[in-house]
Amino acid sequence: MTCFACVVVTYFMFPEGGAKVLAHFMLPTDAFAIANQLGNAGMNALAVLLITAGIVYIYIIVRH
Repeated sequence: MTCFACVVVTYFMFPEGGAKVLAHFMLPTDAFAIANQLGNAGMNALAVLLITAGIVYIYIIVRH
């Protein structure tokens, strides 16, 4: 849940917003949702991997 909140806050940091920026944030939020389900199913290593990948992707978006 914290990952989703951070994505929302980061999205609102972009004043121009728009569908293009929103589309870039959809991929990591999907990864976080899938990671949540994997964690609930007991596949913690894969969940951590997806969360890490989502965070790295958001970092790349913010840096550009």
